[in-house]
Amino acid sequence: MPNKPPTSAPSGSGTLYIISAPSGAGKTSLVKALLESVDDRITVSVSHTTRARRPGEVDGEDYFFTDPDTFHAMIDEGAFLEHARVFDNYYGTAAAPIRERLEQGIDVILEIDWQGARQVREAMSDGISIFILPPSRNALEQRLRSRGQDDDNVIARRMRDAMSEISHYGEYDYLVVNDEFQPALEELAAIVRGRRLRTAVQQANRQALISALLASKG
Repeated sequence: MPNKPPTSAPSGSGTLYIISAPSGAGKTSLVKALLESVDDRITVSVSHTTRARRPGEVDGEDYFFTDPDTFHAMIDEGAFLEHARVFDNYYGTAAAPIRERLEQGIDVILEIDWQGARQVREAMSDGISIFILPPSRNALEQRLRSRGQDDDNVIARRMRDAMSEISHYGEYDYLVVNDEFQPALEELAAIVRGRRLRTAVQQANRQALISALLASKG
């Protein structure tokens, strides 16, 4: 697929938020709470994957479950903002649904690792990136162990992966430390609300008001 120059969303449209964090930092819980605390003008992007659907998962909500031939055809068509192979399965973020929502003035959250985030930033230059940190290594390990799903070897691997992920924090626009959940949530919400108050965004969303205020009464 040929490289495409970075593009930006239409002026004053919704904002793309690229959120990354090491496993165990609480990203998923924070994003879920953020959706509930802001308003209905923000949503989470649903990725495509070739892996099998797990019990309880819903197509179109958890992932778009896609067969390998269709996924590779989408790659060839340049349909993805980013895509990657993880073990034997492929994962990717389709560009069209994101751009459509942004043009409608809806903010879109993309939960992704640092490698995917780098690809997305290259494709969409005005995305806002946020990295979520745990308060300490010990806290991160305790959170991973509290799940009760992994043995010591898996925990050790997850910790190594987490340190690798954390090493890329400097590539992001904002840094949030999830020490206490509520303050971290408030910081995330502040980033979203602050972004919405930028002049370019307000100009598009409040155009009728601005036009009325500036209209000549002749």
